[in-house]
Amino acid sequence: MNKTYVTLLLGGMLTGNVYAQQDKSFSAYEQKIPGSAVTFKMVPIPGGSFLFGSPASEKGRNANEGPQKKVEMAPFWMGACEVTYDEYDVYADEEKDKTPLPDGMTRPSPPYIDLTLGMGKTGGFPANSMSQYGALMYCRWLYNKTGDFYRLPTEAEWEYANRAGATTAYPFGNDASQLKEYAWYADGGEGKYHKVGLLKPNAWGLYDMQGNVAEWTLDQYDDNFLKAADAKDPWNKPTAKNPRTIKGGNYQDAAPALRSAARLKSDLNWNRRDPQIPKSKWWNADAPFIGFRIVKPVKQPTKEEAEKFFAEVLDKYVGAR
Repeated sequence: MNKTYVTLLLGGMLTGNVYAQQDKSFSAYEQKIPGSAVTFKMVPIPGGSFLFGSPASEKGRNANEGPQKKVEMAPFWMGACEVTYDEYDVYADEEKDKTPLPDGMTRPSPPYIDLTLGMGKTGGFPANSMSQYGALMYCRWLYNKTGDFYRLPTEAEWEYANRAGATTAYPFGNDASQLKEYAWYADGGEGKYHKVGLLKPNAWGLYDMQGNVAEWTLDQYDDNFLKAADAKDPWNKPTAKNPRTIKGGNYQDAAPALRSAARLKSDLNWNRRDPQIPKSKWWNADAPFIGFRIVKPVKQPTKEEAEKFFAEVLDKYVGAR
C-alpha cells in the first residue's frame, strides 16, 4: 500500500491514546452542510485492536468470515447514522444546492422510479438504492462542500466500529432475541426501512449498524480477504469494478446476516430491471435495502492526496458496476 493510501486510511497511524494526548478535539461533533439547514453527527471511534472476522464456533458463520485475525485500527470519526435522503438530496437536487459543482463532477441523474418505497425523501429516512459510485461521489461532493475529507469506511473500519469492543456475534452479545432493540430486520422490520436513530445505539453511539439498510464499504469483495488482510488497518483496495463489500444486513434479512462479521458482495442483478441503455451508474433499481454511512480520517489528506484518492477508487472505475 503506498504512502498516499496510508495517510488517507490510517489517519497517520496514531493510536487512540496518543491521539487523545495530542488533540483533545477528538470528540463528537455536528456538521452542517453549507448552504443548507441540514446537519449530521459524527462520533469518534478510538484506535485499538480487535478480532476481525468470526470464530469457527460462531452460530450462523460463513466460510468467508475467516480465519479470524487480530488487527490494529487507527482512530477515525464515523457517522452516527446512515446518510439520510435529507443529506444526500442536498447534493442530488440542484434546487437544494444552488452552488456550482466542482469541475468534473455531476449530480445523480433522477431515478426513473420511486426508490423510497413510497416513504419520501424527508424526515430522516436513509438514502437508498444508490450504487457505490453514487455513495463515493457524495463523499467527494461533501469534501468539496465542507473542506473536510469524508469517504466510505473500509470493511475493517466498519466491523471494528460496529463491534465497539465486543467479541460476540452482535455488539450487544450472542442472543439474537435482543436484535429488535437495535435493528430493523426481517423479524419486526415490517418489510421496509425506517427513519434512522429510532432504536438503541451501540456502545460507541452508532445507530442502525445492524439492519435498516445495509452499507457500502470501500473494499473490493474477496471470499478469502481475511487470509491476506494486513495486521494494521486492512483494506482490500479495489482492483475491478465489482463486486464490492457490503456490511450490516438490512430490513429484509434474518438475524444471522446481521452479525458483526457477516459479509455481502454486491450483485449486478440489483440493477437488472433498469431499462436504460447503458444502465444507470448512479442507482440500482432493485436495491432499496442498500445505503451507506461515512467516515472522516483523523489526519486529513492534502488536496493532492485527496484528488489522487478519488481518482484511484472512483474515477478509475466509473459506475463501480
